[in-house]
Amino acid sequence: MSRSILSGSYTSPKVDLIVDMGNPFLNLTVDGFLKIGTVAAARVAAEEAYYVVKRGSISHHNFEHSLKKMCKEGVYWGAVAAVYVGMEYGAERVRGTRDWKNAMLGGALTGAIMSVASNNKGDKIVTDAIAGGAVATAAEFLNYLT
Repeated sequence: MSRSILSGSYTSPKVDLIVDMGNPFLNLTVDGFLKIGTVAAARVAAEEAYYVVKRGSISHHNFEHSLKKMCKEGVYWGAVAAVYVGMEYGAERVRGTRDWKNAMLGGALTGAIMSVASNNKGDKIVTDAIAGGAVATAAEFLNYLT
């Protein structure tokens, strides 16, 4: 019996936006904000396009609502990314090493900061910090696999 093995690799396109604010910390945070904010806005645009096709038409009001939703999501997720990148970079600078622990600390601090900014209290802040640290650590370990 013959066997075939599918082998190959996929490389995603590299998008680099050069942002020079004169400081590596600011460069990274602005870059993270722009990249992730754009992805979030594009996600909302795709969802809204689906609803337009489903409805069969678009009104001025619906278009305006979609645009506001795109901007709101883009700014929110861009801010989350900027805070995370800044926290991870700060942890790297303070600890003097580059490893998965920086991602964990950056994710946990980002989760806590975004939770406090959303007017959450007590246990919700702690659970958001744990979730942020867990997601960031998992993402970092997945990056090690590639």
